[in-house]
Parts: sequence; structure tokens; C-alpha cells
Amino acid sequence: MSGGSAWAGAAVATVTAGYAVVSRRLSTTAVSGPMVFAGFGVAIGPLGLDLIDLKHDAGPLLTLVEAALTLVLLTDATSVRRRDLRVGGFLPGRLLGIGLPLTIGAGWLLAWPLLPGLTLWELALVGTILAPTDAALGKTAVSNPRVPPLVRSGLNVESGLNDGMALPFFLLFLAALPGTHASEEGVAGVFWRALVVSTALGLAVGGFGGWLLSWSRERGWVSGTWRQVFVLAVAAGSYTLAVVVDGSGFIAAWVAGFAFGVSQRRSTAAEPVDEGADTARLAEQLAEFLASLSFLVFGAVLLGPALEHLDWRIVTYAVLSLTVVRMLPVAVSLTGSRLALPTVGYIGWFGPRGLASVVFGLLVVEEHVPGVRLIGRVVAVTVALSILLHGMSAVFLANRYGAWHRRAAAARPHLREGNSGTR
Repeated sequence: MSGGSAWAGAAVATVTAGYAVVSRRLSTTAVSGPMVFAGFGVAIGPLGLDLIDLKHDAGPLLTLVEAALTLVLLTDATSVRRRDLRVGGFLPGRLLGIGLPLTIGAGWLLAWPLLPGLTLWELALVGTILAPTDAALGKTAVSNPRVPPLVRSGLNVESGLNDGMALPFFLLFLAALPGTHASEEGVAGVFWRALVVSTALGLAVGGFGGWLLSWSRERGWVSGTWRQVFVLAVAAGSYTLAVVVDGSGFIAAWVAGFAFGVSQRRSTAAEPVDEGADTARLAEQLAEFLASLSFLVFGAVLLGPALEHLDWRIVTYAVLSLTVVRMLPVAVSLTGSRLALPTVGYIGWFGPRGLASVVFGLLVVEEHVPGVRLIGRVVAVTVALSILLHGMSAVFLANRYGAWHRRAAAARPHLREGNSGTR
């Protein structure tokens, strides 16, 4: 290990330990984990101490953020249950089925006048990269018990699924760009390998893995600790098998999460929970830790350099991406839902951009997309604004919205927000 790498490792360990010892206290304030790690990343990146540099540390850094997204995709998919889509399922259904495509389209169209110099497909990439949401950036907004369960569940399910649903768009737009690795396969090749083959591999690994673990549990052969480690093996296996056949490891891991979760719930419905922790708890905790480190990488290699080249077009697009591009599609998707205007506004605002956007942005860097510099700056500034604005507003707006809901529910017993119906 070189001296620079050793110092970087020591610095990362220090900030991680420092945040850990005050994490519970900070959870009730406007200071979020992504703020701390992204800010520290800027401090140790090229703009600050220059301990981390994408040119020299590209391999390990990309591996870290890809591992983070892989685990997030798998654990999010594993946790989605049918009842989440049946009880109040109209909300994530509308947000994902109508709101997500409209968000990608709006981001694409808005980028055209504000980001000159990018091609049609590069503009489409910008819209797609900044479409997925990340509930972790405004955690209080989806965990505050004052917020009605319908809204909390809807935002959680949307955040858990929209990064995986945006992946096919991202890969197809990448394949349409000449000069990228994906373009060598062509759109048809990417569709076959990334979508069809990767989906099949994910189903096979996740389904078989879930069955095998259940079979072992029924015989009392697996310990609680290794049951949790098994989930990590499912994530790694689905990802790497898809990569071996030039498919999408992310899509495979996402699909594997669904198959694994369904298989586990079917086999354990009538079984008592043993003394071990929940099966996916280790994977979820590791995913959260790696995601925090990914925000540090983001601050060092994307945000720091972007801050040196700010202009009004990039900042304007970032602001509009977090407001108009998100909130207008949400309003359209919820038309006729009978949700009150404060609820529509709350859901529209809490669409923070986070880990998926960071990873997609770094993959664009790795693919050497012609407009990579501008794309990277736009993604960096948008995610940074999201980290700051959504993190600072989460506690305040969750309390304000919760207070409004309490008053409204008292005045109107049949308020839609208090009803977990399916339509």
C-alpha cells in the first residue's frame, strides 16, 4: 500500500468511526450521513488533500460503489412484499408506472436547452441517471411515525424499485452511444444479454438460493450467522454470473432479490423465527455502510472537480431536476387518486437523488462517453443539492406534514391518506 493510499484509508476510518459515535444524535438533526461523507470526500479529494483520485484508484473505487448498489438492489427487492403492492399499492404503482417514465422524459427534454453540446442519447442518459430516488437521503421523511403509513410505504417501495426499473433505460441509452462498450453489442445485444439473460440468471440464482437455504433451515443445518452470510453469496453469485456472460450484474442481483424473498417467505410463513437475526440484516447493514463510503467517493471524484467548473446552466438544471422534473410527473401520476395537495407536494418533494445516480454517473465515466465531463458535473451538482436540501428539510417537513395530517384526519374521517385501499 502506498503512502497516499494508507493516509486515505486512515482518514476514511477516522470519519467512519467519528460518524458512528454520534450517528444516533445526528439522526434527529438536519445533518445526515450522506452530508458528512460527501463533504469529507470533497476534503480528501483533488479539491482538498488529494488523497483519493479516480485516475489512480479507479478500480477499487468502482468496485466499492458497484458492490454497494448490488447489495442495495438485492436487499430492497428482497424486502418488497405482495402486501406492499396490494395495501395502498396504487401509490407506488402510479409513481413507478407513470411517474418514473415521465421523469426520465422530462429530464431528457429539459436537458436539451440547458446542456448544449450533448447528443440526443447523452441527454437521455442525463434524464435516466437522475430519475431514481434514494429514500436514505431523507430518511426521516419515510420513517417519521407522524407521516401516514400509506405515504411512508409508498415512498419506500418506490425508492426500492425505481433504481432497478431505470436500469434497462440506462443500458439501452448507453448502447445507443457510439464508442461505448455497450454499443459494441448493439441495442439488440444489450436487450438480450442485459435484460433477458440477466433476468433469467437472477431468477435462477435467487430462486434456487432461497429454496436451498429453506431446505437447510428445515433440517437445522444452518446457523443464524451463516444464514445471513448466505444472502451475500446470493448477491455476489447473481452479479458475477451475469457479468461473465456480458450481461447486467445489477439487473441480475435485483431480480435475484425478488426471487429469493418470495422463496423465503413461502417456506418460513409457518415457522417460528429462530434466535438468529433476520436473514437479510447483515446484507442490509453492509449495504448501508458501503453506500456511506460511496458518498465519500462521490464527494472526492465527482463533486470536488465539479465545484471547480460550475456554471448557471448546470445549477439551473440541478434545481429544476429536483423540483419540476420530479414534482410535475408525480402530480400527473397522482391525478384522480383523491390525495390532498399537501400529500402530493410532500411525495413530489421527497424524491432525493442518491446512490443509483452516483453509480450510474461513475459507470458513464468508465464507459468513456464523449460528453462525460458535462454529464458528471450535472450528476454531481444535482446529487449534492439533493443531499443538502432533502437532508436539511426531512425532519422539519415530516413534522409539519404529520401535523397537517393529524388535523385533516380529525376533520375528515374518510381522508384518503388514512385509507390503505388498493385503488
